[in-house]
Amino acid sequence: MQTVDEKLITTDFIPFLSRKRVRVSVLRTDKIHPVISGNKWFKLKYYLEDAKIQNKKRIITFGGAYSNHIVATAAACNMNGFESVGIIRGEEPRNYSHTLNDAMAYGMELVFLSRQDYQNKIIPKDLMAVDNYVIAEGGYGALGAAGAATVNYDRTGYDFVMAAVGTGTWMAGLINGKNPESEVIGISVLKNNYELEKQVADLLINEEKVNIVHDFHFGGYAKYTDEFIGFMNDFYNETEIPTDFVYTGKLFYGVKTLIEKNYFKPDSRILIIHCGGLQGNLSLTESTLMF
Repeated sequence: MQTVDEKLITTDFIPFLSRKRVRVSVLRTDKIHPVISGNKWFKLKYYLEDAKIQNKKRIITFGGAYSNHIVATAAACNMNGFESVGIIRGEEPRNYSHTLNDAMAYGMELVFLSRQDYQNKIIPKDLMAVDNYVIAEGGYGALGAAGAATVNYDRTGYDFVMAAVGTGTWMAGLINGKNPESEVIGISVLKNNYELEKQVADLLINEEKVNIVHDFHFGGYAKYTDEFIGFMNDFYNETEIPTDFVYTGKLFYGVKTLIEKNYFKPDSRILIIHCGGLQGNLSLTESTLMF
């Protein structure tokens, strides 16, 4: 992976959320790259370095039809000289999503698996080759967490670091890289997936508390309501920070609600890490969001 321009990763104070005697800032890792944005950049970098060391030619990974990880991996492979294959959950659709079209534009070969085969992460025999390098769904694994741990921010400046949680890799890396005096809190985007705590714990270097809030999924992965979309538009109007309806919108909504419920002690310093992935919004009707 190329190096990150640290000037792009700004930390912005958010008056909109800095109420009830708490101070809230957001780390804009979404600015790193238009496609390989936010946590995808960090989670992928050590996998790609490892693939180069092993002289692998082709990267295989897994994801759904709207997966940020799929299109980010396709773009990262294109940038770094790898062939790429995306194993996609479910039967081949009649009409491809923006995500799949973009992944193909970056040269990714798409292979569709039944949901049962996908759940078992079965790689078709014709893709089995010595030169292949496999990255798990969402970049889950020790190398993904190691990359996430390298995110640059003032580690002594915050009491709480807030992150959206999908596979748990991002949160695990943030815990591994945090100041011992601070706490990372995850906002799950999945409905009732209480396996997340174990998935995060399995990637931790040291035994640490895993605190994931499961109350802000709005019905499940990539689900949303009119109220939630209204919040995303209001949040952008207040801050000019774009969010997506799969991950970051739920993260910011969750933090706002927790602040309103006095979850954080007075004078807490809170950092919300914007993990990028805005391409998912392309699946919404054009007039749904104001940005």
